Amino acid sequence: MRVNCPQCNLLLSEQELDANLRVCPGCQHHFAIEARVRMHSLVEPCSFEELDAAMTSVDVLKVAAEPSYFLRLATLTKRTGLNDTVITGIGKISEHRVALGVMDFAFLGGSMGSVVGERIARLVEKATEMRLPLVLISSSGGARIFEGTFSLMQMAKTSGALAHHHQCRLPFISILTNPTVAGVLASFASLGGLIVAEPGAFIGFAGPRVIRETTKAELPPGFQTAEFLLDRGLLDSIVSRKDMKQRLLDYLDFMKVGETPAAATG
Repeated sequence: MRVNCPQCNLLLSEQELDANLRVCPGCQHHFAIEARVRMHSLVEPCSFEELDAAMTSVDVLKVAAEPSYFLRLATLTKRTGLNDTVITGIGKISEHRVALGVMDFAFLGGSMGSVVGERIARLVEKATEMRLPLVLISSSGGARIFEGTFSLMQMAKTSGALAHHHQCRLPFISILTNPTVAGVLASFASLGGLIVAEPGAFIGFAGPRVIRETTKAELPPGFQTAEFLLDRGLLDSIVSRKDMKQRLLDYLDFMKVGETPAAATG
């Protein structure tokens, strides 16, 4: 099967794209990539121990919900091999053990519901308990409308867990991919000690139409791209997917966590 690059129109085979981590070799456009493929591109082989893999919305919500919502979740699980938007666990990047969470936009637009918030909060707490650096890779359209207020509660839950992780002086690297918007950006995705993005990623709280109608102002071109935000100091770096593992290793070497318990309270 072949696909045209939406940016440079180069005709590419799926095999060629997969071998290049879904990055166009012509213009470096970053295609969407599955969460497990992204995770395996970063951690050492057989080093990733997944956490809370069996958790589902039925377990977490414990409230009556539309049967059609759970049917939709079951259909997506069959199609994607995931039972929700985020994969979390402990793995190794070179010699560094890290707590890693990776979101997948293919599962309900990467939306954050109860399972996503609970998994991320537990991952952060595990990282704090084990004194591990934390890496979260976001790709999300925001809070999950199907779960109403429960989805909005996840913003406070994840931010609270990260506040404690920060108080313990442990590294948190937030990686923003295309797209990262709304409730996810307004909570854990923007709280990294380092905030990195992939080239061309769409990043913002609301869409351009909503902002234009609210502010009644003409918006500058590309104002919600990673490059625009980097120029204005809202990102620390833009890193190609192919270079991400080495860059993370450089960051982790620089921010190496001290092994003395006193470092958590000093």
